Amino acid sequence: MYTVSAGVRSTRNEDGGTVLDTDQGQMFRLNPVGALILESIGRGCAEMEIVREISRRYSVGETTAAADLREFITSLEEHKLVRSAPEDKVS
Repeated sequence: MYTVSAGVRSTRNEDGGTVLDTDQGQMFRLNPVGALILESIGRGCAEMEIVREISRRYSVGETTAAADLREFITSLEEHKLVRSAPEDKVS
C-alpha cells in the first residue's frame, strides 16, 4: 500500500488535477487518470481497487490499467510524492 507524502497538497477537477509538493517546492499537473490515482492513494485504496476503478471508468482492461498504474506510481515515487512500505508492495 502507498501513502501520499506529508508535504503534498492537491486539487482535482474535471480536467485532472494539480499537485504541490511543499517539501520539494515543485508543482505538477495531472490528467484525470493521474488525479484519480493520487486521490485513491490518499484514501488508502489498494492497488487492485485502483486498477478496477480505472478499468471501469475508462473502459480499459485490468491488465492495461495495472501496467499503467505501476508506471505512474513509479513516477510518483521518483518525485517523492508517494511512499510505500516494502512489505506492503504487491509483486
